[in-house]
Order: sequence, then C-alpha cells, then structure tokens
Amino acid sequence: MFRQEQIAKVLDAQQVFFLQKETGLEREILEIVPVIDSYATIITGIRRCGKSTLSLQLLKKKFTNALYIHFEDIRLAGFETSDFIRLHAVIELRGIKVLFFDEIQLINKWEIFINQLLNEGYIIFITGSNATLLSVELGTHLTGRHISIELFPFSYKEFVVYKNMVFNEESLANYLETGGIPAYVKSAVDELLVNLVDDILYRDIAVRYGVHDVNSLRQLLIYLLSNVGNLLSANKLAGLYGIKSTTTLLEYFSYLKNAYLIDFLPKFDYSLKAQARNPKKIYAMDMGLVSVLSDSFSANEGHRLENLVYLHLRHRFINLYYFMGKNECDFVASENGKAKMAIQVCAHIDDQNFDREYNGLIEAMQSLNLIEGVIITLNQTDTFEKEGLTVRMIPAYKYLSE
Repeated sequence: MFRQEQIAKVLDAQQVFFLQKETGLEREILEIVPVIDSYATIITGIRRCGKSTLSLQLLKKKFTNALYIHFEDIRLAGFETSDFIRLHAVIELRGIKVLFFDEIQLINKWEIFINQLLNEGYIIFITGSNATLLSVELGTHLTGRHISIELFPFSYKEFVVYKNMVFNEESLANYLETGGIPAYVKSAVDELLVNLVDDILYRDIAVRYGVHDVNSLRQLLIYLLSNVGNLLSANKLAGLYGIKSTTTLLEYFSYLKNAYLIDFLPKFDYSLKAQARNPKKIYAMDMGLVSVLSDSFSANEGHRLENLVYLHLRHRFINLYYFMGKNECDFVASENGKAKMAIQVCAHIDDQNFDREYNGLIEAMQSLNLIEGVIITLNQTDTFEKEGLTVRMIPAYKYLSE
C-alpha cells in the first residue's frame, strides 16, 4: 500500500525526467493519433519501438499541460488496486485533464480506474507492449470508449530520415539488415536486440501467461525467425523442441504475435473457416530480429525482402492475405471486404522465375477483379500490359518511399 505523498513524489520525479527527454524523430503516425474527449486512446507495439517517445511528441505538440505516469518503475513496485484511490487524489490536486499511462495494464483492475476517469471527462492515452492490451478487460469495461492504434519500429522512410541517407538500393540493404528498433538503429549493438527478446519472453509472456518452459518458447521463436516467408502448419510442427501438443503450439504462436515478435498471414478465402484451416505464412515484426536471432546459415534475400514489404503493408492495411490458386501471389490487401491491390515480391526477376511470378500475380488480379498489380524487386523497373491488365515492376526503395 502506498501513501498519497509517496505517489505524488514518484509522479513528480517521472514528470521531470519525461519532459527532459529528447523528442527524437517525429513519427509518421503522430498526425493521425486520435484525440477524443472521454475516450481512451490505446497505443500498442513491441517493446522499445518508441511508444513513450510518441507520447512525449504528442504531449508537446497537442497539449499545454499533461501528466505522464509510468508503472514499470521500481518505485511503484507493489502498487495495488486500492492505491488507485490515492493516485486519483494526486491527479485531482494537479487539476490536469490529459493523462498518459504507460504499462498500466500491469496493475490489477486498471480498466475500472480508467473507466472512472473517462466518466469524469479526462482525455487518456495508454501505451503498452501487448497487442491485445488485456482485450477481455477492455471489452468488459471500456466498450465503445476506446480506440486502438499500433506503433511499429521505424519504417523505411523514417529510417532513411533518421540516418540522413537517401532512398536508394544501398539504404534499403541497410534497412533490411538493421530493421527499425530505434535504439538498435542508433547503436547497432546486437546484444540490445537479444536482451529485448529475452525481456519480452520472460516479462511479457512467461509471467503473464504462466509459461514455464521459456527455453522451448525461445527455440520456437528462433525457428520462426529463420523461416520468414514460409508456410507454417502447427500440426506439422508438433513435437518440435519438445512441444508435443498442437494446442500448446497455437498458444505459443498467439503469445509471440501479441508481443509483436511474429505475425502470421492467412490465405485469401471468402470463407473464414477455410482461412483458419489453411497454413499461414510467417513474418517477423522487425528485420533486425531476423538478422540477429535467425539461425539460418544462408540469407534468403527474396524472403527477407518479402518480409520487409509485408511490414510496409501491415502499417497500412488491417486485412492482408496471400493468394494461392494454380499459382501463388505474395500479398492481397483488402478494405471493407473488397480487394484493393495485389503484390508480388521477388528480389531478382530473370528468365527462370519470370513466368512463375508474373502468372501468380495475373491469376490473383483476375480472380479478384483488379486491373493493376505490382512486382517489387531490388532494382528492376518495367511495365507489362495484357488483356486490359497492367503490371508494374518497381524497385523496393521506390515503392517503400512513395
């Protein structure tokens, strides 16, 4: 149990430290973060992707006065539900109506406290490192009163600006290797990403979900990072690293996904049951994780480029799929149930793979009634037209910077 005076001192110290931090590179998402009275804006993303920095940018750009409270602070260790009463009193004494909460989901019944503040007219922003951010609690107590957005590591455009580079094949290769975790982009110290992953596995997954065999979970993650762009079936992986149950494997997949380490791309199908039944493709949520943690001895340039394009699309579309008919198309993006674009990715187009890549894209376009499609490569440019269909071949650094 905390005294009100203790809480006030911690908040004062946090506020001074937070406001003295550098605002860093202004994130692309800053302009679209919703600010709505009596609503909670939930910002989620992988640890160390810049959520706290985004909060600072938002605070300084849109508000004259706001209060920042971070619950992963040793001085707040042992904070209990009953302490929210004293925290509420501290907030009231300051007369500040805009509140930023970082990792508040660590405290039991936090959502009831947030609901109380919303009823009192506060503007609230919550940042956390879990994709669901306790979706059960949100659905129970904040139904219709919260908006969720995702923050990702630096995009290619942000990476180029931060590194003071230009959009070309060289900067793309650099980004493919480094990824976008801001601290790693700045330091290039591999141990930083290794420690980040261990923090996520132990603090965000093992503790939260009661996983005892963290070593098997880590081995599974390394396997997935080593197979980006490949199809995955839980049934075929049963028994891998001593994980005998398909149910356990599926649970581990969801934990890794919710922590923003891995994502899974379903096959396009109008039937949701068919989507769930078919194998999914694996993608890492940051390319630096693949570079540092993958145990693949040969870098698959095509799959790494495919993963990079996936991340670009993932920033912009909620509904993404791969297409599989007689041929395969890497990505189909849709909005409101309607296909918007079809994209094929291939590092280098040559005589041996042109027909496969081109025909897969054309089949997807015809099936989904699209008249334009894109083939993304490392450095090739071309245009093809056939029966009213247009296919553009474009270098990745141009596509990602458009």
